[in-house]
Amino acid sequence: MSTLTIPQFQAETSGNGAFVRQAYTIRDRITADGSSGFLAEPGRYHLYVSLACPWAHRTIIVRKLLGLEDVISLSVVDPIRDERGWAFRDGPGHSTDPVNGFHYLSEAYLITDPNFTGRYTVPCVWDRKAKRLVSNNYPDITIDLETQFKAFQRAGAPDLYPEALRSEIDAVNAVVYEDVNNGVYKSGFAATQAVHEKAVTALFSRLDWLEERLSKQRYLVGGQLTEADIRLFPTLARFDAVYVVHFKCTLRRLVDYPNLWAYARDLYQRPGFGETVNFDHIKRHYYMTHEKLNPTRIVPLGPIVDWTAPHHREALA
Repeated sequence: MSTLTIPQFQAETSGNGAFVRQAYTIRDRITADGSSGFLAEPGRYHLYVSLACPWAHRTIIVRKLLGLEDVISLSVVDPIRDERGWAFRDGPGHSTDPVNGFHYLSEAYLITDPNFTGRYTVPCVWDRKAKRLVSNNYPDITIDLETQFKAFQRAGAPDLYPEALRSEIDAVNAVVYEDVNNGVYKSGFAATQAVHEKAVTALFSRLDWLEERLSKQRYLVGGQLTEADIRLFPTLARFDAVYVVHFKCTLRRLVDYPNLWAYARDLYQRPGFGETVNFDHIKRHYYMTHEKLNPTRIVPLGPIVDWTAPHHREALA
């Protein structure tokens, strides 16, 4: 498997030059009663993640918040993705694969589906019993951790997807995904000026909307930490360090939004958030992987911002 090669990351674009995210096709679910064929139980599942990837970052936060570290194991790929895809190597913050001894994440995908085509993405969940991937569909992974592993969560674990708030959480997540989470990618990988400007305009309109929403409430939904906050935070954590420059999202920085920046610091300073942010992995991955966007692969030193500064968001509790 070590000789397998795949293309460098290339953004899929539509006929008009708009970024199109690859479909996630491994979409089984883990259930508390095992009715899906994948029973929620300790020691069975393993998360493959990248500390650089915002979609994977969500799963790391949720796993830690819910106290599932001893229930679901985790390993981290090298942040530098080359023509062979995500690799397992020893290094600062990442290591060789402790479960299967894979050299590349592609091996897990091709064991699961020998006909798999496309990029081999993180996060993904490996099933030790079935010896295959269960899911690479990142929205499902955190929801399953929150709802199907309740018997194994730590005492006092937060309910991140409470039934009474799910419709509002889902509605907020939908627009945040479209305009912000995926919006930065639509801005950065746009192939024409018009498409880029449309994506950037939608992105900052949504950030303005979030700024206003967060001026009145501490969290995005229901006065408590939820899945909605966890989906937004990884994008905010990467915004000034990567997206402003690398993806040309230059209208404003995160630090230019008083409420949104304070909200991001509020989350960062909580257990499970700041400790899972690795700016070295984040910056090296983006600036050294997207050759077309940054052909020199020079990684900038900045920005210098204080994520530990007081946020004063307690007054909105």
